[in-house]
Amino acid sequence: MMLPEWLRVGRIAGFVFLLAMFLSSYAFAEGPQSTPSIFAPTSTPAIDIHHLSLFVLEITGAIFVVVASLLTYVIIRFRAGNAEDDREPAQIYGSNQVELAWTVIPVLIVVVLFLTTARVIFAIQDAPMPQAALEVTVIGHQFWWEYRYPKQGLVVANELHVPLSDAKQPTPTHLKLLSADADHSFWVPQLMGKIDLIPNHPNEMWINPLTSGLYVGQCAQFCGVQHANMLLRVYVDTPEQFAAWVNNQAKPGMQDPSVAEGRRVFETEACMNCHTVQGTAATGRFGPDLTHLMSRDTLASGEIPNTRDNLRQWIKSPDSFKPGALMPAMQLSDSQLDQVTTYLETLK
Repeated sequence: MMLPEWLRVGRIAGFVFLLAMFLSSYAFAEGPQSTPSIFAPTSTPAIDIHHLSLFVLEITGAIFVVVASLLTYVIIRFRAGNAEDDREPAQIYGSNQVELAWTVIPVLIVVVLFLTTARVIFAIQDAPMPQAALEVTVIGHQFWWEYRYPKQGLVVANELHVPLSDAKQPTPTHLKLLSADADHSFWVPQLMGKIDLIPNHPNEMWINPLTSGLYVGQCAQFCGVQHANMLLRVYVDTPEQFAAWVNNQAKPGMQDPSVAEGRRVFETEACMNCHTVQGTAATGRFGPDLTHLMSRDTLASGEIPNTRDNLRQWIKSPDSFKPGALMPAMQLSDSQLDQVTTYLETLK
């Protein structure tokens, strides 16, 4: 049954609109983005994946142009016949040439795409890691991220810092990916492809960022009620900035005598059972390390800005920001909330 003309035109217009959106996004996406973007890769794995996607788009686009052109020609050429000419068109019952063409050409296209994709996959998976590569262990939790730097002896949460790499002397970051509970997926589109974190099945990935700045991503595997708010923030620092960050993170938590009461509340109201503050009795591992909490820009895995008001409300009622979050409401009095908040503000 022939489609109505308005529907055929609508389909073509829809495709043209989507293509224009793709090209405009690609044209204007440059450098670090405030939202995840696949159109401006700044790390070697992401660049390779981006080039592959453009190659696939070119081939599939050429196929679309050929098919659409032939379809348009047939629609226009044979849209209306001569009312007086009721003769049956010439019947063709088979053509070896046509059968061979529409079998061999698709097979060749699939083979080319398969070989190109395989080459990119193996180039990423088998890339040798230089000794200067930074080692980071990424652990996915419901619903936050833990980052361990074994050589530096650091443990941080939710905001990953890595050094800028030099194209002439690459210093990539090697990521070992683990899960503490459910399946998660680590995906920062401008830096790397999506890689899953599966319980009892370590995965590996690497990034080689060539532009400094903040890059955002998302857990891309459904892991529970707050999956959509398990956000990623990767800070690509210059070598000097990264060295300063490492030096600050290596320091124990500041112990200000003026906030001793807040520390006492923190250590006696079960907070220390889940959180660590280096240099104190708090050594919990279930929740994020809070040693340098106020050096982070966000709370709740990138969900809210790290401000005093948000921090106080987060302690009072985590569900007001992330319903279903595993952190319990601590049922503290207003004075205890103020004291704990003031204490945590000193952890820089």
